[in-house]
Amino acid sequence: MKSLLTLLCIFLLSVFSLPQQSKLITVIGDSLVGRMVNGESTREVYGNVVLTQGEVRITCNKAIQYISRNEAELIGNVVATKDTLTIKTPKGYYFGNLEKTRSTSGVYLDDKKVILTADSGEYYFNEDRAFFESRVKLYDTTTTLTSNELTYYQQQNRAIAVGDVLIFDGENQIYADTLEHFRNTKITFAFSNVRLVNLKNNSEIFGEHLEDYRQRGYSLIDRNPLFIQVDTTYTHNEDKTENIKLDTLFIKSRVMEAYRDSAERFLAIDSVKILKEDFASVNDLTIFYRNEERIVTSKINSISVQPVLWNENSQLTGDSITIYLVDNKIKQLDVDGSSFMLSQNENYLERYDQTSSAQIKLFFNESKIVRAEFYGNVFSIYYMFDGETANGLTKSNSASTTVIFENNEVTEVKLYKNPASEYYPEKDVEGNEKEYLLPRFVVYKNKPTKTEMYNLLNKYR
Repeated sequence: MKSLLTLLCIFLLSVFSLPQQSKLITVIGDSLVGRMVNGESTREVYGNVVLTQGEVRITCNKAIQYISRNEAELIGNVVATKDTLTIKTPKGYYFGNLEKTRSTSGVYLDDKKVILTADSGEYYFNEDRAFFESRVKLYDTTTTLTSNELTYYQQQNRAIAVGDVLIFDGENQIYADTLEHFRNTKITFAFSNVRLVNLKNNSEIFGEHLEDYRQRGYSLIDRNPLFIQVDTTYTHNEDKTENIKLDTLFIKSRVMEAYRDSAERFLAIDSVKILKEDFASVNDLTIFYRNEERIVTSKINSISVQPVLWNENSQLTGDSITIYLVDNKIKQLDVDGSSFMLSQNENYLERYDQTSSAQIKLFFNESKIVRAEFYGNVFSIYYMFDGETANGLTKSNSASTTVIFENNEVTEVKLYKNPASEYYPEKDVEGNEKEYLLPRFVVYKNKPTKTEMYNLLNKYR
């Protein structure tokens, strides 16, 4: 009876040990030396060493096998393979029970889809997962990714990178503290200190969270986004010296979207602020058509506040405002829907030239306004001057009006179709300027400033 129980126990023990036995590594080579080190049995294998465990095969010059631990130290020209995966390193270690290899001597991984290199790294063969550290670089035929740390899921074609992350596809660069990239779908998520650089149009978008869908040509930045585009202008003096002027376009909003299609559209949505040289705006929605050099600002719905635009000492409001650029300089500006324009006099700050109409068209030369055209039920107030001496004002109305400017000062006003005009002498105007305001007159105080924009930019740099 005892012998039967003994045989049963031995059988059960052998059954339960089979999975463990199947994980044992096998190491062979040209020569073998057995040793006892600190009470532990080891085998040193030299020359044409081959370690195998299931589908894992590792070759090297020398191996020290720790039998009870089911581990091995690998020395010299280490090459580990499984299916299409190849890992190379000068020196490494293999953990049989974990089916994991590790090296701190420089690692190279190639799975026929990507190449991954780093100063150190480990690979879990049973999970098809790699974790690499220090000067990590992953690249394929279209993308290069660098970081301090990276976890690569081979079967999922997914990589999670942490620390000083940069992913580059030839035209766009994405920097971030943390990034998740799906290689097959070309989808990237970036988190914290995000910076999207477009090398084609010299623009950058900063934020705290980005989603990039490369195959769709679409990017979304929905946490504290800030867009900048730097334009460099070169001019030559008579003595052949060169002047360099940097003009930066800033756009801030709650959400930003970029479409890299034929229209090359960039959208800023909700609480939008724009600043470029002497031009600024606040609005609900801005669409920047890069290829057309056209910027459109508008209300999101009928009850929203109108977009406001400032250019030097002038302020404009309307249901929508379109800016036309040539070589990044303003050439024309159209205001549509309940349009209103006011300009503050530089010497008499309480005096504002004002015009309300259905539509306004402004024309510029070297970013200076030279002509304004007003259409549809035009009402105007313009202050008069004899030289620099105030000389009353005129109130007028017409179907359309054209105003000529020189050095940002009104020099000529032309009224068309049933014009009517009334002059008010200086004695009636002085001290009573607030009585000469058109119904939609409002001076907005929320104009974006360079200090505000650069303070935002410095948070990311």
